[in-house]
Amino acid sequence: MPLSKKKSTTSNADPFTSEQAPQVLPAQQTFHEHLRALTRDAVRVVIEEVMREELKQFLGASWGESTPERKGYRNGIYTRDLATTSGPLEDLEVPRDRAGEFHTQVFDRYQRYEPQVAEGLTQMFVAGVSTQKVGEVTQTLMGVAPSESLVSRLNGTLTEQFAAWRERPLHVHWRILYLDGIHFTVRHGDQTDSTILLTALGVDLEGNKEVLALCACAEESKEGWMSLLQDVRRRGATQMDLIVTDGHDGLLAAVHALFAAAPRQRCVVHKERNVMSAIPKRERSTVTAELTGIWKSPTKEAALTELAAFKGKYQKRYPEVVRSLMEDEDHLLTFYAFPQVLHRSIRTTNAIESFFSNVRQRTDQIDSFTTETSCLTIVWAVMQSIHVPRIPVS
Repeated sequence: MPLSKKKSTTSNADPFTSEQAPQVLPAQQTFHEHLRALTRDAVRVVIEEVMREELKQFLGASWGESTPERKGYRNGIYTRDLATTSGPLEDLEVPRDRAGEFHTQVFDRYQRYEPQVAEGLTQMFVAGVSTQKVGEVTQTLMGVAPSESLVSRLNGTLTEQFAAWRERPLHVHWRILYLDGIHFTVRHGDQTDSTILLTALGVDLEGNKEVLALCACAEESKEGWMSLLQDVRRRGATQMDLIVTDGHDGLLAAVHALFAAAPRQRCVVHKERNVMSAIPKRERSTVTAELTGIWKSPTKEAALTELAAFKGKYQKRYPEVVRSLMEDEDHLLTFYAFPQVLHRSIRTTNAIESFFSNVRQRTDQIDSFTTETSCLTIVWAVMQSIHVPRIPVS
């Protein structure tokens, strides 16, 4: 079941084989270095824009503009380096005037306000801060609002990285594929609407987790899941040892259409919740314990015995409970076909839901995203920053 915000996610390129490492941009373990690089790039754009604006004000005219206030002319650039806490900036382009009278104040101002500048730009990239923050950062340096071209260049940096990530080739063979969605609020004009980010979380043959794909939809549907899974296949991931899902009809239909040969595990926690809705409160603790006893039986044979006993006990008293339990019954015990070390990780969708909870903790300060693109891009960046533990696969 997709995680709601109210409760606290055909190319012709040759795909990688399972022996090759996919090109992840950026890799999860190097996200912070990637973020520092983004910040350095943003600082460069801001500083160079500020210096051009300074020279414009000093000369009293824009490039090629003839005004009565003009008091000089541009004379190209020279370069200099600048050390920052995010790393060195080399060959910054410093503009100059023909008379040699212009001297930028940017470097003194930047060194005075560097922590605020870096923090503001980093927040813009990761925390979903609006372009107002970019304006505040730029005003700190030059006392005027940034130009539209500056904001566009800054916003484009992360968007380009996300676009590259969405097109990266994937391994052919994956041990586990978790499928679920997470809800966010996106503004469309004067209105806000719920948007769900359908998410594919893969586990490779060594047990490493990786987000394979994201897809934004107005609601969860077969068409949305088909789009996500077709994207996964298009980029090379065609062999899944196991797919773990909840019971959404559209999701199950898409999985059957595109990965019919892959074994599927129905999340037993979601199944328990469905069953409990038909049980009186006074008996829920007892019934929950009995269901848990089924899933935690040492063997599939023992689980089937426990399941038969459960159905026999409650068939007459709670026929709706038994009917609910029998839906998708063939996929409730799939996990027994895998090594026992995997059982805890694959009989539920907890792996992806806990991941979503971590995402939510980092995005809850964002009431609504300004566009669907900003929602996808920022949530993707947040996901890349989260360390996800390995799953023991053997």
